[in-house]
Amino acid sequence: MIRKRVSSLYLKGLRVLVVSACAFLAGAFYPRSSQAGDLPVLFDARERLPRPDLTSLLRLRFLTTTDFPPFNFADQTGRLAGFHVELARAICAELRIEAKCQIQALPYTELEAALDSGQGDAVLAGVAVTEELRDRFLFSRPYMLLPARFARNKEAVLGGQNADALFGRPVGVVSGTAHEAMLKAFFPDIQPVGFADRDAMLADLKAKKIDAVFTDSLRLSFWTAGEASGGCCALFGEAYVSERFLGEGLTIMVRQDDSTLVAAFDSALAALSRNGQLQEIYLSYFPYDLFR
Repeated sequence: MIRKRVSSLYLKGLRVLVVSACAFLAGAFYPRSSQAGDLPVLFDARERLPRPDLTSLLRLRFLTTTDFPPFNFADQTGRLAGFHVELARAICAELRIEAKCQIQALPYTELEAALDSGQGDAVLAGVAVTEELRDRFLFSRPYMLLPARFARNKEAVLGGQNADALFGRPVGVVSGTAHEAMLKAFFPDIQPVGFADRDAMLADLKAKKIDAVFTDSLRLSFWTAGEASGGCCALFGEAYVSERFLGEGLTIMVRQDDSTLVAAFDSALAALSRNGQLQEIYLSYFPYDLFR
């Protein structure tokens, strides 16, 4: 289950997955759909970000966790694995500092203090970007956005393949979340049905008590494709992102005095986006495309 940090993003305005980050305007809403295997481009292919000289860097210690699959987890041998772990390694390779790179796992609640005290140099663990954190830390540009999606019960008779087909129909959403606010703001013709939690919402979708649900694409994609859904349901329509409701995206957090590292990370992420490595890592951990 996606942990509280992702949920808190939704409550404060998530840092979620899709579309060019440059295109975001506060309060803007952008529907996007992707072709198979596509990861929305977050860096302009023509953009060449300056890369600082890191020859004097003694080491680069990434901090992450082990309990946030598929982003970070310990595999069957106890070895760190996951999207964030592979991304850290790819960044180090792109910056040509593999020998100086280390990845350490800590409990999520200890990450901020560990970074602040110098026990690590960068947090790559899905921390929600908030105004309070921006006062204390620096952040790279987003490397991933997490969209909202609809999922429908396959037996519901709908007159189309997009959100218009849900107008006037009961669509489940977890009460008090950014997804509820987003659904009401951008789809006022849909009949929202509030639920106390995600499990209850998905149970009613499976039982055909509601026609569809609206929530984060990450968990929804795994649920619809997994055993828990029993094949009842499928993702429906496009993927949606909104900086106002879902935040600015997944980023790397560093200390306030490490602007050089931020520039290095931005340069490396842009390069990994252009050469396709970022997409390859994404597809290896998110086989059920979040945007398709």
